[in-house]
Amino acid sequence: MQTIGLVGGLSWESSAAYYEALNRGVEARVGALSSARTVLSSVDFAEVTAFQEAERWDDVAAVLTTAAQGVERAGADFLLLCTTTFHLVADQVADAVGIPLLHLGDVVADAAVAAGVHSIGFVGTTFAMSRPYFTDRLASHGLSVHVPDPARHDEVNRIIYDELVHGRVESDSRRTVVSVIEELWDAGAGGVVLGCTELELLIRQADVDVPVFPSTTLHVAAALDRALA
Repeated sequence: MQTIGLVGGLSWESSAAYYEALNRGVEARVGALSSARTVLSSVDFAEVTAFQEAERWDDVAAVLTTAAQGVERAGADFLLLCTTTFHLVADQVADAVGIPLLHLGDVVADAAVAAGVHSIGFVGTTFAMSRPYFTDRLASHGLSVHVPDPARHDEVNRIIYDELVHGRVESDSRRTVVSVIEELWDAGAGGVVLGCTELELLIRQADVDVPVFPSTTLHVAAALDRALA
């Protein structure tokens, strides 16, 4: 089994979801008392969020690169960034380490293409929905990408940052995000990416008719495929 490197803390709720899913996945695939070989470096979410808000992306890259290099030195065979928003600096992090980075955008796009979906909706933080770095990565795989109307961005962002990153799952917020997903379906999306780990705490496939692509679940599955190959 290869060792999976994780850069986390973005938020810690996201990291906990990754850690649990990786270990449950190894248990299910291997059985007995098996668990995942992982190395985790968890950064301060407040620090990198402050850098993000100030558009200090070189500082974000420096924090995540330092964490990734520590994970590499600790013996990781490949690397995951446990975040969507901060994949903006994924290429800088990848260039700074000698191990492969399993890019979330590539994993999600591959899953959509494999499912026969050609037009995909994307729901995440305001930052990830309003900047092209992640949606362009999806589009590079031949997908047509839809994002919610900008008027809906603040609602989704509030749910993520004020509730989900603190572990709060509210029924009213679920209804709000479901309505956003339905709007994307009406706009022509054949599936919708839950492009934020925390959204998977809120939305399940049973909540909507349109196919959903839970980014963290897919990222974990791809990591397990690689680690256990």
